[in-house]
Amino acid sequence: MSYLGTHSAADNPNPFLGDTGEVSAVYRPADSVEKLVRPATTSSFVAPGEVTDGRFGLFRWEMAPHAGGPAAHFHRTFSESFYVVDGTVRLFNGDKWVDATAGDFLFVPEGGVHAFRNDSDEPADMLILFSPGSPRERYFQELAEVADSGLQLSPEEWKELWARHDQYVV
Repeated sequence: MSYLGTHSAADNPNPFLGDTGEVSAVYRPADSVEKLVRPATTSSFVAPGEVTDGRFGLFRWEMAPHAGGPAAHFHRTFSESFYVVDGTVRLFNGDKWVDATAGDFLFVPEGGVHAFRNDSDEPADMLILFSPGSPRERYFQELAEVADSGLQLSPEEWKELWARHDQYVV
């Protein structure tokens, strides 16, 4: 069994060509990570695309009991992965809902229908990784602004907001 996968370093379209390496790591202490605190969720933008030079984005998603979640949807331009850290998260893989617990993982390629929610009586915590690192935090910030303003969007306005952020509800 090979642990190299199907790609090699030669497949990278932007390899590092130096001989000695460079000092280029990005360290972000926990207190510098922006959080979007909502009534039922806290989203920590651990590594948004602007930090990773657009390579990927990584968010921590903490959900209160019965926090719910987004309706089934897909994205055209990025993949999304979910890793459950704690609790039980209901994950929809486009075909069925599964109760995912700590250590469970779901990968969704571009175009893959998916959803998630916390229906349990306990809090849940997961990591969301998306690639490439589009500015997803702006989507969640905009949703919060709409909710906080009390603004009632029309179906057409919702479709425009979702399309602007590559979010297509099915």
